[in-house]
Amino acid sequence: MSKRPSIGFSEFSAPEKGTAIVLVTQDGKFAREAEAIGGASLITRLLDISDFKGKLGKTVETMAPEGAGVDRVVLVGVGDPAKLANDDWIKVGGAAFSKIGHASTASVTLALPDVQLSPENAADFALGMLLRSYRFDKYKTKKNNDNGAEPKGGVKISLQVDSPSAAKKAFADAEAVAGGVKLARDLVNEPANVMGPVEFAEEAVRLEKLGVKVEILTEKELKKLGMGALLGVAQGSVRPPRVAIMEWNGAKQKEKPVAFIGKGVVFDTGGISIKPAAGMEDMKGDMGGAAAVTGLIHALAARKAKVNAIGIIGLAENMPDGNAQRPGDIVTSMSGQTIEVLNTDAEGRLVLADALWYANDRFKPRFMVNLATLTGAVMVALGQYHAGLFSNDDELAGQLFAAGQATGEKLWRMPLGTEYDKLIDSKTADMKNIGGRNAGAITAAQFLKRFVGDTPWAHLDVAGTAIGAPSNEYSQSWASGFGVRLLNRLVRDHFEG
Repeated sequence: MSKRPSIGFSEFSAPEKGTAIVLVTQDGKFAREAEAIGGASLITRLLDISDFKGKLGKTVETMAPEGAGVDRVVLVGVGDPAKLANDDWIKVGGAAFSKIGHASTASVTLALPDVQLSPENAADFALGMLLRSYRFDKYKTKKNNDNGAEPKGGVKISLQVDSPSAAKKAFADAEAVAGGVKLARDLVNEPANVMGPVEFAEEAVRLEKLGVKVEILTEKELKKLGMGALLGVAQGSVRPPRVAIMEWNGAKQKEKPVAFIGKGVVFDTGGISIKPAAGMEDMKGDMGGAAAVTGLIHALAARKAKVNAIGIIGLAENMPDGNAQRPGDIVTSMSGQTIEVLNTDAEGRLVLADALWYANDRFKPRFMVNLATLTGAVMVALGQYHAGLFSNDDELAGQLFAAGQATGEKLWRMPLGTEYDKLIDSKTADMKNIGGRNAGAITAAQFLKRFVGDTPWAHLDVAGTAIGAPSNEYSQSWASGFGVRLLNRLVRDHFEG
Protein backbone atom coordinates (compact mmCIF):
# COMPACT_ATOMS: atom_id res chain seq x y z
CA MET A 1 0.00 0.00 0.00
CA SER A 2 1.05 3.59 -0.57
CA LYS A 3 3.00 5.47 2.03
CA ARG A 4 1.04 7.91 4.10
CA PRO A 5 1.97 11.51 3.26
CA SER A 6 4.02 13.40 5.81
CA ILE A 7 2.07 16.51 6.82
CA GLY A 8 3.56 19.41 8.74
CA PHE A 9 2.49 22.95 9.60
CA SER A 10 4.46 26.16 9.12
CA GLU A 11 4.05 29.90 8.92
CA PHE A 12 3.41 31.61 5.59
CA SER A 13 6.41 31.85 3.27
CA ALA A 14 7.13 31.62 -0.43
CA PRO A 15 7.47 27.93 -1.42
CA GLU A 16 10.82 27.04 -2.93
CA LYS A 17 10.04 23.86 -4.87
CA GLY A 18 7.44 21.22 -5.75
CA THR A 19 3.73 21.88 -6.08
CA ALA A 20 2.10 25.01 -4.64
CA ILE A 21 -1.60 24.77 -3.76
CA VAL A 22 -3.79 27.83 -3.35
CA LEU A 23 -7.42 28.05 -2.20
CA VAL A 24 -9.82 30.11 -4.30
CA THR A 25 -13.35 31.23 -3.39
CA GLN A 26 -16.39 31.04 -5.67
CA ASP A 27 -15.91 34.68 -6.67
CA GLY A 28 -12.31 34.08 -7.76
CA LYS A 29 -10.57 35.53 -4.73
CA PHE A 30 -7.53 34.14 -2.95
CA ALA A 31 -5.48 35.14 0.07
CA ARG A 32 -2.85 37.86 -0.22
CA GLU A 33 -0.29 35.38 1.21
CA ALA A 34 -0.44 33.54 -2.13
CA GLU A 35 -0.05 36.55 -4.43
CA ALA A 36 3.66 36.04 -5.17
CA ILE A 37 3.51 32.29 -5.76
CA GLY A 38 4.88 31.41 -9.20
CA GLY A 39 5.67 35.00 -10.03
CA ALA A 40 3.67 38.20 -10.14
CA SER A 41 0.02 37.78 -11.26
CA LEU A 42 0.41 34.10 -12.27
CA ILE A 43 -2.64 33.05 -10.25
CA THR A 44 -4.72 35.94 -11.58
CA ARG A 45 -3.81 35.07 -15.17
CA LEU A 46 -4.60 31.41 -14.59
CA LEU A 47 -8.03 32.38 -13.26
CA ASP A 48 -8.66 34.57 -16.30
CA ILE A 49 -7.74 32.05 -18.98
CA SER A 50 -9.24 28.95 -17.32
CA ASP A 51 -12.65 30.41 -16.48
CA PHE A 52 -12.22 28.70 -13.11
CA LYS A 53 -15.25 29.37 -10.91
CA GLY A 54 -13.87 28.25 -7.55
CA LYS A 55 -16.62 25.70 -6.93
CA LEU A 56 -16.11 23.45 -3.93
CA GLY A 57 -13.60 20.68 -4.70
CA LYS A 58 -12.92 21.78 -8.29
CA THR A 59 -9.31 22.30 -9.38
CA VAL A 60 -7.21 23.85 -12.11
CA GLU A 61 -3.44 23.74 -12.51
CA THR A 62 -0.56 25.12 -14.53
CA MET A 63 3.17 24.72 -14.88
CA ALA A 64 5.06 27.53 -13.21
CA PRO A 65 7.46 29.62 -15.32
CA GLU A 66 11.19 29.03 -15.07
CA GLY A 67 12.65 30.70 -12.01
CA ALA A 68 9.32 30.77 -10.20
CA GLY A 69 10.64 28.60 -7.38
CA VAL A 70 7.90 25.96 -7.76
CA ASP A 71 7.14 23.49 -10.52
CA ARG A 72 3.35 23.63 -10.56
CA VAL A 73 0.57 25.78 -9.16
CA VAL A 74 -2.79 24.19 -8.33
CA LEU A 75 -5.91 26.20 -7.52
CA VAL A 76 -8.55 24.44 -5.40
CA GLY A 77 -12.08 25.81 -5.13
CA VAL A 78 -13.75 26.22 -1.75
CA GLY A 79 -17.07 27.65 -2.89
CA ASP A 80 -18.63 30.10 -0.45
CA PRO A 81 -16.31 30.42 2.58
CA ALA A 82 -19.24 31.39 4.82
CA LYS A 83 -20.88 28.02 4.21
CA LEU A 84 -17.85 25.75 4.74
CA ALA A 85 -18.55 23.00 7.29
CA ASN A 86 -16.24 20.32 8.71
CA ASP A 87 -16.97 17.86 5.93
CA ASP A 88 -16.38 20.55 3.30
CA TRP A 89 -12.86 21.18 4.58
CA ILE A 90 -12.20 17.44 4.37
CA LYS A 91 -13.43 17.47 0.77
CA VAL A 92 -11.18 20.42 -0.10
CA GLY A 93 -8.19 18.64 1.43
CA GLY A 94 -8.95 15.50 -0.53
CA ALA A 95 -9.33 17.44 -3.77
CA ALA A 96 -6.02 19.18 -3.14
CA PHE A 97 -4.19 15.92 -2.52
CA SER A 98 -5.53 14.44 -5.74
CA LYS A 99 -3.54 17.03 -7.69
CA ILE A 100 -0.16 16.48 -6.04
CA GLY A 101 0.59 13.68 -8.49
CA HIS A 102 4.25 12.67 -8.68
CA ALA A 103 5.57 15.61 -6.68
CA SER A 104 7.73 14.73 -3.70
CA THR A 105 7.01 18.04 -1.95
CA ALA A 106 3.98 20.29 -1.82
CA SER A 107 2.98 23.40 0.06
CA VAL A 108 -0.52 24.68 0.73
CA THR A 109 -1.34 28.30 1.46
CA LEU A 110 -4.15 27.50 3.88
CA ALA A 111 -5.73 30.92 3.95
CA LEU A 112 -8.71 32.74 2.47
CA PRO A 113 -9.38 36.45 1.97
CA ASP A 114 -11.24 38.14 4.85
CA VAL A 115 -11.70 34.80 6.65
CA GLN A 116 -9.95 33.63 9.80
CA LEU A 117 -9.37 29.87 9.48
CA SER A 118 -9.36 27.91 12.72
CA PRO A 119 -6.91 25.19 13.75
CA GLU A 120 -9.82 22.75 13.34
CA ASN A 121 -10.27 23.86 9.72
CA ALA A 122 -6.60 23.11 9.10
CA ALA A 123 -6.91 19.73 10.81
CA ASP A 124 -9.97 18.80 8.71
CA PHE A 125 -8.14 19.84 5.53
CA ALA A 126 -5.19 17.64 6.51
CA LEU A 127 -7.57 14.78 7.35
CA GLY A 128 -8.99 15.01 3.84
CA MET A 129 -5.49 14.70 2.42
CA LEU A 130 -4.79 11.62 4.51
CA LEU A 131 -8.07 9.95 3.57
CA ARG A 132 -7.59 10.66 -0.13
CA SER A 133 -4.06 9.26 -0.04
CA TYR A 134 -5.38 5.79 0.83
CA ARG A 135 -4.91 3.02 -1.72
CA PHE A 136 -5.27 -0.72 -1.31
CA ASP A 137 -2.74 -2.15 -3.73
CA LYS A 138 -0.70 -4.54 -1.60
CA TYR A 139 -1.48 -7.45 -3.93
CA LYS A 140 -0.41 -5.63 -7.11
CA THR A 141 3.03 -6.67 -8.25
CA LYS A 142 3.23 -3.62 -10.52
CA LYS A 143 2.43 -0.31 -8.91
CA ASN A 144 1.25 2.82 -10.65
CA ASN A 145 0.86 6.39 -9.51
CA ASP A 146 -2.50 7.16 -11.05
CA ASN A 147 -5.29 9.01 -9.29
CA GLY A 148 -3.11 11.36 -7.31
CA ALA A 149 -1.02 8.67 -5.66
CA GLU A 150 2.19 9.88 -4.11
CA PRO A 151 5.66 8.72 -5.19
CA LYS A 152 7.30 5.68 -3.65
CA GLY A 153 9.14 7.71 -1.05
CA GLY A 154 5.97 9.46 0.04
CA VAL A 155 5.23 13.14 -0.26
CA LYS A 156 6.11 15.86 2.23
CA ILE A 157 3.34 18.44 2.58
CA SER A 158 3.64 21.75 4.36
CA LEU A 159 0.39 23.44 5.36
CA GLN A 160 1.04 27.14 5.85
CA VAL A 161 -1.30 28.52 8.53
CA ASP A 162 -1.67 31.42 10.96
CA SER A 163 -0.89 29.32 14.04
CA PRO A 164 1.19 26.23 13.23
CA SER A 165 1.36 24.99 16.84
CA ALA A 166 -2.42 25.15 17.34
CA ALA A 167 -3.04 23.47 13.98
CA LYS A 168 -0.57 20.72 14.82
CA LYS A 169 -2.35 20.08 18.12
CA ALA A 170 -5.75 19.86 16.40
CA PHE A 171 -4.29 17.60 13.74
CA ALA A 172 -3.19 15.03 16.33
CA ASP A 173 -6.82 14.02 16.89
CA ALA A 174 -7.61 14.07 13.16
CA GLU A 175 -4.58 11.86 12.50
CA ALA A 176 -5.86 9.33 15.04
CA VAL A 177 -9.24 9.26 13.31
CA ALA A 178 -7.56 8.82 9.93
CA GLY A 179 -5.75 5.81 11.35
CA GLY A 180 -9.07 4.31 12.40
CA VAL A 181 -10.60 4.87 8.96
CA LYS A 182 -7.57 3.32 7.29
CA LEU A 183 -7.80 0.26 9.54
CA ALA A 184 -11.50 -0.16 8.74
CA ARG A 185 -10.84 0.16 5.01
CA ASP A 186 -7.96 -2.32 5.14
CA LEU A 187 -10.06 -4.91 6.98
CA VAL A 188 -12.89 -4.70 4.45
CA ASN A 189 -10.64 -4.59 1.39
CA GLU A 190 -8.71 -7.73 2.35
CA PRO A 191 -9.85 -10.81 0.41
CA ALA A 192 -11.84 -13.38 2.33
CA ASN A 193 -9.16 -16.06 1.97
CA VAL A 194 -6.87 -13.80 3.99
CA MET A 195 -9.33 -12.24 6.46
CA GLY A 196 -11.24 -15.01 8.23
CA PRO A 197 -12.75 -14.84 11.73
CA VAL A 198 -9.51 -15.88 13.44
CA GLU A 199 -7.41 -13.44 11.42
CA PHE A 200 -9.87 -10.61 12.05
CA ALA A 201 -9.73 -11.31 15.77
CA GLU A 202 -5.94 -11.13 15.59
CA GLU A 203 -6.24 -7.65 14.04
CA ALA A 204 -8.35 -6.61 17.02
CA VAL A 205 -5.66 -7.89 19.38
CA ARG A 206 -3.19 -5.50 17.73
CA LEU A 207 -5.05 -2.63 19.38
CA GLU A 208 -3.47 -3.65 22.67
CA LYS A 209 -0.42 -1.60 21.66
CA LEU A 210 -2.64 1.49 21.98
CA GLY A 211 -3.75 0.56 25.47
CA VAL A 212 -6.93 -1.27 24.52
CA LYS A 213 -7.83 -4.36 26.55
CA VAL A 214 -8.80 -7.12 24.10
CA GLU A 215 -10.47 -10.45 24.88
CA ILE A 216 -11.19 -13.12 22.26
CA LEU A 217 -13.95 -15.67 22.80
CA THR A 218 -13.38 -18.98 21.00
CA GLU A 219 -15.97 -21.44 19.76
CA LYS A 220 -15.79 -23.38 23.02
CA GLU A 221 -16.53 -20.26 25.04
CA LEU A 222 -19.34 -19.20 22.71
CA LYS A 223 -21.01 -22.58 23.20
CA LYS A 224 -20.67 -22.24 26.97
CA LEU A 225 -22.32 -18.81 26.80
CA GLY A 226 -25.17 -20.23 24.73
CA MET A 227 -24.66 -18.10 21.62
CA GLY A 228 -26.71 -20.45 19.47
CA ALA A 229 -27.72 -17.80 16.95
CA LEU A 230 -24.13 -16.84 16.08
CA LEU A 231 -22.94 -20.44 16.15
CA GLY A 232 -25.71 -21.48 13.78
CA VAL A 233 -24.40 -19.06 11.17
CA ALA A 234 -20.85 -20.37 11.54
CA GLN A 235 -21.56 -24.11 11.56
CA GLY A 236 -21.32 -24.51 7.78
CA SER A 237 -17.76 -23.18 7.63
CA VAL A 238 -14.51 -24.96 8.45
CA ARG A 239 -13.30 -21.63 9.88
CA PRO A 240 -14.34 -21.28 13.52
CA PRO A 241 -16.20 -18.21 14.77
CA ARG A 242 -14.86 -15.64 17.18
CA VAL A 243 -16.16 -12.77 19.27
CA ALA A 244 -13.72 -9.97 20.03
CA ILE A 245 -14.26 -7.62 22.98
CA MET A 246 -12.27 -4.39 22.89
CA GLU A 247 -12.28 -2.16 25.99
CA TRP A 248 -10.95 1.39 26.03
CA ASN A 249 -11.01 2.92 29.50
CA GLY A 250 -10.16 6.57 28.98
CA ALA A 251 -12.48 8.26 31.47
CA LYS A 252 -10.88 9.61 34.64
CA GLN A 253 -13.68 8.34 36.84
CA LYS A 254 -15.38 4.98 36.82
CA GLU A 255 -18.52 5.26 34.74
CA LYS A 256 -20.71 3.11 32.55
CA PRO A 257 -19.21 2.57 29.09
CA VAL A 258 -20.69 3.37 25.73
CA ALA A 259 -20.92 0.29 23.54
CA PHE A 260 -20.52 -0.32 19.82
CA ILE A 261 -21.33 -3.67 18.26
CA GLY A 262 -20.43 -4.79 14.73
CA LYS A 263 -21.57 -7.51 12.37
CA GLY A 264 -18.48 -9.39 11.21
CA VAL A 265 -19.56 -11.94 8.61
CA VAL A 266 -16.21 -12.26 6.87
CA PHE A 267 -17.78 -13.86 3.82
CA ASP A 268 -21.45 -14.44 3.10
CA THR A 269 -22.48 -16.97 0.49
CA GLY A 270 -26.01 -16.90 1.86
CA GLY A 271 -25.55 -20.41 3.21
CA ILE A 272 -28.10 -22.98 2.00
CA SER A 273 -30.26 -20.02 0.82
CA ILE A 274 -27.35 -19.29 -1.47
CA LYS A 275 -26.88 -15.96 -3.20
CA PRO A 276 -26.62 -15.55 -6.98
CA ALA A 277 -23.06 -15.91 -8.24
CA ALA A 278 -22.96 -12.45 -9.84
CA GLY A 279 -21.52 -10.01 -7.35
CA MET A 280 -20.96 -12.56 -4.60
CA GLU A 281 -17.30 -11.53 -4.45
CA ASP A 282 -18.44 -8.31 -2.77
CA MET A 283 -19.57 -10.33 0.21
CA LYS A 284 -16.03 -10.20 1.57
CA GLY A 285 -17.24 -6.79 2.78
CA ASP A 286 -20.10 -8.17 4.86
CA MET A 287 -18.00 -7.41 7.92
CA GLY A 288 -18.05 -3.66 7.28
CA GLY A 289 -19.82 -3.06 10.59
CA ALA A 290 -17.20 -4.96 12.57
CA ALA A 291 -14.46 -3.13 10.67
CA ALA A 292 -15.97 0.24 11.58
CA VAL A 293 -16.21 -0.70 15.26
CA THR A 294 -12.58 -1.84 15.26
CA GLY A 295 -11.51 1.36 13.49
CA LEU A 296 -13.49 3.44 15.98
CA ILE A 297 -11.83 1.85 19.00
CA HIS A 298 -8.47 2.46 17.31
CA ALA A 299 -9.37 6.14 16.84
CA LEU A 300 -10.58 6.59 20.43
CA ALA A 301 -7.49 4.96 21.87
CA ALA A 302 -5.05 6.72 19.53
CA ARG A 303 -6.40 10.14 20.49
CA LYS A 304 -6.78 9.09 24.14
CA ALA A 305 -10.48 9.92 24.25
CA LYS A 306 -11.79 10.63 27.76
CA VAL A 307 -14.47 7.98 27.63
CA ASN A 308 -15.00 4.35 28.55
CA ALA A 309 -15.94 2.53 25.37
CA ILE A 310 -16.62 -1.09 24.49
CA GLY A 311 -16.35 -2.54 21.00
CA ILE A 312 -17.79 -6.02 20.41
CA ILE A 313 -17.64 -7.77 17.05
CA GLY A 314 -19.22 -11.10 16.13
CA LEU A 315 -17.06 -12.88 13.56
CA ALA A 316 -18.29 -15.79 11.45
CA GLU A 317 -18.32 -17.12 7.90
CA ASN A 318 -21.61 -18.17 6.26
CA MET A 319 -20.96 -21.20 4.05
CA PRO A 320 -23.18 -23.97 2.58
CA ASP A 321 -21.55 -27.30 3.46
CA GLY A 322 -23.16 -30.50 4.74
CA ASN A 323 -23.16 -29.19 8.28
CA ALA A 324 -24.72 -25.81 7.47
CA GLN A 325 -27.97 -24.82 9.12
CA ARG A 326 -31.06 -25.37 6.99
CA PRO A 327 -34.05 -23.15 6.29
CA GLY A 328 -36.58 -24.09 8.96
CA ASP A 329 -34.02 -24.83 11.67
CA ILE A 330 -34.73 -23.37 15.11
CA VAL A 331 -31.85 -22.02 17.19
CA THR A 332 -31.72 -20.74 20.74
CA SER A 333 -30.02 -17.38 21.20
CA MET A 334 -27.97 -16.36 24.24
CA SER A 335 -31.03 -14.48 25.49
CA GLY A 336 -32.97 -17.75 25.64
CA GLN A 337 -35.30 -16.59 22.87
CA THR A 338 -35.76 -19.06 20.03
CA ILE A 339 -35.45 -18.16 16.35
CA GLU A 340 -36.87 -19.97 13.34
CA VAL A 341 -34.31 -19.52 10.56
CA LEU A 342 -36.44 -19.30 7.43
CA ASN A 343 -33.66 -17.84 5.30
CA THR A 344 -30.01 -18.58 6.03
CA ASP A 345 -29.01 -15.46 4.08
CA ALA A 346 -30.57 -13.30 6.80
CA GLU A 347 -27.63 -14.23 8.99
CA GLY A 348 -26.23 -10.90 10.12
CA ARG A 349 -29.11 -10.30 12.51
CA LEU A 350 -28.43 -13.70 14.09
CA VAL A 351 -24.81 -12.76 14.75
CA LEU A 352 -25.86 -9.39 16.16
CA ALA A 353 -28.60 -10.86 18.33
CA ASP A 354 -26.08 -12.70 20.50
CA ALA A 355 -23.48 -9.91 20.37
CA LEU A 356 -26.01 -7.27 21.46
CA TRP A 357 -27.35 -9.42 24.29
CA TYR A 358 -23.83 -10.19 25.49
CA ALA A 359 -22.82 -6.50 25.42
CA ASN A 360 -25.90 -5.44 27.35
CA ASP A 361 -25.79 -8.26 29.87
CA ARG A 362 -22.09 -8.04 30.69
CA PHE A 363 -21.31 -4.31 30.50
CA LYS A 364 -24.64 -2.56 31.27
CA PRO A 365 -23.70 0.27 28.88
CA ARG A 366 -25.11 3.80 28.72
CA PHE A 367 -26.21 3.05 25.19
CA MET A 368 -25.52 0.61 22.38
CA VAL A 369 -24.99 1.36 18.69
CA ASN A 370 -24.64 -1.50 16.25
CA LEU A 371 -23.42 -1.27 12.66
CA ALA A 372 -24.09 -3.84 9.98
CA THR A 373 -24.17 -4.29 6.23
CA LEU A 374 -27.52 -5.86 6.97
CA THR A 375 -30.03 -5.49 4.15
CA GLY A 376 -30.29 -4.71 0.48
CA ALA A 377 -33.69 -3.24 1.34
CA VAL A 378 -32.09 -0.19 2.98
CA MET A 379 -30.39 0.58 -0.34
CA VAL A 380 -33.74 0.42 -2.12
CA ALA A 381 -35.06 2.97 0.36
CA LEU A 382 -32.06 5.30 0.71
CA GLY A 383 -29.59 4.55 -2.07
CA GLN A 384 -25.92 4.89 -1.18
CA TYR A 385 -25.71 8.40 0.26
CA HIS A 386 -27.39 7.74 3.62
CA ALA A 387 -27.24 4.83 6.04
CA GLY A 388 -30.44 3.72 7.71
CA LEU A 389 -30.88 4.77 11.35
CA PHE A 390 -33.25 2.87 13.61
CA SER A 391 -33.50 3.63 17.33
CA ASN A 392 -35.58 3.14 20.46
CA ASP A 393 -34.30 6.46 21.86
CA ASP A 394 -35.01 9.87 20.35
CA GLU A 395 -32.10 11.63 22.05
CA LEU A 396 -29.54 9.10 20.84
CA ALA A 397 -31.07 9.15 17.36
CA GLY A 398 -30.81 12.95 17.27
CA GLN A 399 -27.19 12.89 18.39
CA LEU A 400 -26.31 10.36 15.71
CA PHE A 401 -28.13 12.31 13.01
CA ALA A 402 -26.26 15.50 13.95
CA ALA A 403 -22.91 13.68 13.93
CA GLY A 404 -23.71 12.37 10.47
CA GLN A 405 -24.49 15.83 9.17
CA ALA A 406 -21.24 17.20 10.60
CA THR A 407 -19.00 14.45 9.21
CA GLY A 408 -20.73 13.79 5.91
CA GLU A 409 -21.43 10.19 6.97
CA LYS A 410 -25.14 10.87 6.75
CA LEU A 411 -27.99 8.95 8.37
CA TRP A 412 -31.72 8.94 7.80
CA ARG A 413 -34.07 7.76 10.53
CA MET A 414 -36.43 4.94 9.64
CA PRO A 415 -39.50 3.80 11.61
CA LEU A 416 -39.95 1.07 14.17
CA GLY A 417 -43.33 -0.12 15.48
CA THR A 418 -45.44 -2.97 16.77
CA GLU A 419 -47.10 -3.30 13.37
CA TYR A 420 -43.75 -4.31 11.87
CA ASP A 421 -42.95 -6.45 14.90
CA LYS A 422 -45.87 -8.74 14.12
CA LEU A 423 -44.28 -9.56 10.76
CA ILE A 424 -41.48 -11.54 12.44
CA ASP A 425 -43.66 -13.53 14.84
CA SER A 426 -43.28 -17.28 14.23
CA LYS A 427 -45.79 -20.08 14.70
CA THR A 428 -43.13 -22.50 15.92
CA ALA A 429 -40.58 -20.29 17.75
CA ASP A 430 -40.41 -16.94 19.51
CA MET A 431 -39.60 -15.23 16.22
CA LYS A 432 -38.49 -15.84 12.66
CA ASN A 433 -35.49 -14.21 11.06
CA ILE A 434 -37.29 -12.68 8.06
CA GLY A 435 -40.55 -10.79 7.74
CA GLY A 436 -41.28 -10.95 4.04
CA ARG A 437 -40.35 -8.79 1.06
CA ASN A 438 -41.89 -5.52 2.21
CA ALA A 439 -40.15 -3.32 4.80
CA GLY A 440 -37.15 -5.65 4.88
CA ALA A 441 -34.78 -3.18 6.54
CA ILE A 442 -37.40 -2.33 9.18
CA THR A 443 -38.24 -5.92 10.12
CA ALA A 444 -34.51 -6.63 10.45
CA ALA A 445 -34.28 -3.74 12.91
CA GLN A 446 -37.37 -4.97 14.77
CA PHE A 447 -35.64 -8.32 15.10
CA LEU A 448 -32.57 -6.72 16.68
CA LYS A 449 -34.70 -4.62 19.02
CA ARG A 450 -35.80 -7.83 20.77
CA PHE A 451 -32.23 -8.26 22.09
CA VAL A 452 -31.55 -4.83 23.62
CA GLY A 453 -34.07 -4.55 26.44
CA ASP A 454 -34.60 -1.01 27.75
CA THR A 455 -31.06 0.18 26.99
CA PRO A 456 -30.92 3.17 24.61
CA TRP A 457 -29.97 1.63 21.28
CA ALA A 458 -29.48 2.47 17.63
CA HIS A 459 -29.00 0.24 14.63
CA LEU A 460 -27.15 1.59 11.60
CA ASP A 461 -27.72 -0.33 8.38
CA VAL A 462 -24.63 0.57 6.36
CA ALA A 463 -25.11 -1.85 3.46
CA GLY A 464 -25.07 0.97 0.91
CA THR A 465 -22.39 3.15 2.45
CA ALA A 466 -19.66 0.87 3.82
CA ILE A 467 -18.85 -1.00 0.60
CA GLY A 468 -19.07 0.02 -3.03
CA ALA A 469 -20.29 3.50 -2.11
CA PRO A 470 -19.85 6.32 -4.63
CA SER A 471 -16.37 7.83 -4.64
CA ASN A 472 -15.90 11.37 -3.40
CA GLU A 473 -13.10 13.86 -2.82
CA TYR A 474 -11.64 11.94 0.13
CA SER A 475 -12.62 8.34 -0.57
CA GLN A 476 -11.62 6.50 -3.72
CA SER A 477 -11.66 3.13 -1.98
CA TRP A 478 -14.22 0.35 -2.48
CA ALA A 479 -14.29 0.14 1.31
CA SER A 480 -15.16 3.59 2.67
CA GLY A 481 -14.59 3.06 6.40
CA PHE A 482 -18.07 4.51 6.96
CA GLY A 483 -18.96 4.91 10.62
CA VAL A 484 -15.56 5.61 12.15
CA ARG A 485 -15.71 9.39 11.81
CA LEU A 486 -19.43 9.44 12.54
CA LEU A 487 -19.17 7.59 15.85
CA ASN A 488 -15.99 9.35 16.87
CA ARG A 489 -17.89 12.63 16.46
CA LEU A 490 -20.80 11.26 18.52
CA VAL A 491 -18.45 10.38 21.37
CA ARG A 492 -16.48 13.63 21.14
CA ASP A 493 -19.54 15.87 21.15
CA HIS A 494 -21.60 14.16 23.86
CA PHE A 495 -19.81 11.55 25.94
CA GLU A 496 -16.30 12.74 26.82
CA GLY A 497 -15.03 14.58 29.84
